[in-house]
Amino acid sequence: MSNTNQGLFNFIENSPSQFHVIANEKKALLDAGFEELLEGKKWNLELGKNYFVTRNGSSILAFKMPTKEVGSYMIMASHSDSPTFRIKENPEMKEGKYVKLNTEKYGGMLMAPWFDRPLSIAGRIMVKENGCITNKLVNLDKNLCMLPSLAIHMNREANDGIKYNPQKDLLPLLTMNEDCKLMKLVADAAGVKEEDIIGDDLFLYNRDKGVVWGAEDEFISIGRLDDLQCSYSSMMGILAAKNSESAVQVHVTFDNEEVGSGTKQGADSTFLYDAMVRINEAMGGSNSDLLTAIANSFMVSADNAHALHPNNPEKSDPTNKVFMNEGIVVKFNANQKYMTDGVSFGIFTELCKKAQVPYQVFVNRSDVAGGSTLGNISNAHVSINGVDIGLAQLAMHSPYETAGAKDTEYLVKLATKFFESVIEYQAAESYTVK
Repeated sequence: MSNTNQGLFNFIENSPSQFHVIANEKKALLDAGFEELLEGKKWNLELGKNYFVTRNGSSILAFKMPTKEVGSYMIMASHSDSPTFRIKENPEMKEGKYVKLNTEKYGGMLMAPWFDRPLSIAGRIMVKENGCITNKLVNLDKNLCMLPSLAIHMNREANDGIKYNPQKDLLPLLTMNEDCKLMKLVADAAGVKEEDIIGDDLFLYNRDKGVVWGAEDEFISIGRLDDLQCSYSSMMGILAAKNSESAVQVHVTFDNEEVGSGTKQGADSTFLYDAMVRINEAMGGSNSDLLTAIANSFMVSADNAHALHPNNPEKSDPTNKVFMNEGIVVKFNANQKYMTDGVSFGIFTELCKKAQVPYQVFVNRSDVAGGSTLGNISNAHVSINGVDIGLAQLAMHSPYETAGAKDTEYLVKLATKFFESVIEYQAAESYTVK
């Protein structure tokens, strides 16, 4: 296995919730010498230094300051969340001698693959300590529960298709101990008293480990590739990039993309714009300086893409077929679900050529509705040229997804080159890529 794929597997396996994603990115940034900023405190920034700020514990924005001046922003955005099941309050439900957990869907997932897998629970709890309300991460790091399928003998039509009822069919079995309380297990895992827990955000996650497979080891499979494959690659890119002379290099991982991004920590928030305003102010810039820098900026919205399915090739566009291991996928949509246009495509493909990374184009079939992602949503707050890209994968929104063994390395290489580049606005619709 390549070091890149092993690093990706380690990152995902240690990130069972969006809160763990951000904690792990935060640790990597601190280890690399980045300084943590707080939104509730004044920012004192210096040219040539590196910083990061978090919001809600589930989004992070890291940036490297240029060495000479703030002339533009080179931004790569991804997201920390994946479709799963949230544990409801008062979750225990008794059925005979069984105790199961009450859950609700988070995001649009493929439900069938959740059955008959080892599952556990992770997230965060809020604890009252010494008069303060403190956030603590928690991971019940064991094969804790499962969603058992109904036997074929009890549903002879099972292979003809099932319409799942999430309030009935998607409730994981926890135990046969009628006295078992989930929050007691959570408290023990976090090393706190149950009565001190005053709030929680807990989610199911799949325990299956990552694997490399295929006749030539060309595939990787693990949970949460969408979108941790992109977030990891972006983070590794900014860690590897040298500070620019004039561009602020920004790596941002938003939360809540899978439910529309309309939260204070999502792409449809002011998180990115707030950071840009504060960077500009810390450097003594005027509002005109900020707007000029934004006009010279570029965003890469990185969220995975659909590869051609080997058993359902008709679901792909007739002339724009996307394959795993064939490079970065650039997404187009006439109805602006993706932010890519002819200008930004031309700029981005020049960056791919400079990075010596292959690229391919994704467009939905005209009779198949596609989803939206971060780019166009974020662009409504900060209007920047940009592209929506991703890495090709199968089984998107399954708890166990598949991608190409070469593609993570392609995106790390592209991200590094992107952060080290500068795009200059020469005249109306005229740009140079350096």
